[in-house]
Amino acid sequence: MILGVGSDLANIERIQRTLDRFGTRFKNRVFTEVEQLKASSRKDVAGTYAKRWAAKEACSKALGTGLSMGISWKDMSVSNMPMGQPVMHVTGWAKERLDEMTPIGHKAVIHCTLTDDHPWAQAFVVIEAQSVTENVKHPT
Repeated sequence: MILGVGSDLANIERIQRTLDRFGTRFKNRVFTEVEQLKASSRKDVAGTYAKRWAAKEACSKALGTGLSMGISWKDMSVSNMPMGQPVMHVTGWAKERLDEMTPIGHKAVIHCTLTDDHPWAQAFVVIEAQSVTENVKHPT
């Protein structure tokens, strides 16, 4: 079952201006070390940050809170699987909120997709509850 859906659109040029103006202070406030390492290894640094910014916004919406109610930017982070697929991780208050909204007997799975087409970066997040007993064979 779907627990939450969120989407966000970020302007890459706006993120570039923020990076130019606030630099390390902005990066350290919003992005985890893993996210910063990923961005610094990419040709399009601002685009990489913009996609992760959009993912955090989308995740907070899927959690049903937006970026209010105590969620920290760093409570949500994006890494990548070896083949490049983005993976959303939640900690802190975001994890508490996720646990709270997940029905008993289910585990939450966060699906995340990112894309960009300059000057826009976009993210979609879907939070799914999967039954933990679905694949268990019952005696007949």
